[in-house]
Amino acid sequence: MNARSRLLGTLAVITLALASIAATAQQPAAPPPATSPETSPQASGARPFDANAIRAWSLITEAAAPGRSTHDRIEAVAALGTMGSDERAAHLIADAINGHESDVRVAAILAAGLSKNPKLIPPLQTALNDDNAQVAYTAAITLWKMHDTSGEDLLIAVALGDRKPNPGFIKIEKHKADRELHDPKSMAVLAVANGSGYFLGPFGVGVKAIEYVGKNKATAIARSSAIDQLAQQHTQEVHDALVQDLTDGEPAVRAAAAKALGRWPGEDTARLVAPMFGDNRLAVRLTAAATYLRATENIPTPPDNDCGTE
Repeated sequence: MNARSRLLGTLAVITLALASIAATAQQPAAPPPATSPETSPQASGARPFDANAIRAWSLITEAAAPGRSTHDRIEAVAALGTMGSDERAAHLIADAINGHESDVRVAAILAAGLSKNPKLIPPLQTALNDDNAQVAYTAAITLWKMHDTSGEDLLIAVALGDRKPNPGFIKIEKHKADRELHDPKSMAVLAVANGSGYFLGPFGVGVKAIEYVGKNKATAIARSSAIDQLAQQHTQEVHDALVQDLTDGEPAVRAAAAKALGRWPGEDTARLVAPMFGDNRLAVRLTAAATYLRATENIPTPPDNDCGTE
């Protein structure tokens, strides 16, 4: 075979190959394999994309960031305290307990007690050695309510006032706030702070953590406290009242109602509180965000008693 014949043969082979490739490309693509219920994302436990959940976490984490104002951070940890044993909430609360601002530390300690999360006991124990007497005292009280006696010596110091404790009460470790807790002037300041309403309010965290506005503060506090108590009864009548209060004129009442609805997990609660992400009060927005996450991610509500056990 001469060179010309070999060249023609090669060209013929190339032509046939190209035609075969073109024919294959024109064939319709095979349909994807059918997804059985057993292999669907929902059946495998994967949650569908939820833009509202992402927005809820953004609202909370942005308000809790170290660069935000003390006011915003206090309200953020107040909302986080409603989220029980959620690990992400616990991490943010622990960060706030170790923060620089004493008011934020106090609010975070109270939020830890509200969450009843035992994983927050170690940072609470560390707070017993805080330089600030109110921080240390609040940590001791919170730990005691969680059945941890690490702060017993601080509580004894408060109970005794300016008297010296018996030798049997003295521990080897001395906390930084011991001297302040024995000082009458410091104790007077602590008493005023504790009696001013800091430990009250619909969050169980404090009046200072809520944006109480208007002339009817006492009424708002009373209504909010009533909502918090009523929510412990899981009845239709209570649920209907909470839904009505979501649009109340008092921000404290709206926040309390949003928090209380977290006891009714599911898509209905999520649907009700999602519009509150645009509320004109930060406390309401953050509480609604926390409730939304509790509802959609099935985060258990912290028990009503002090530490979650009878």
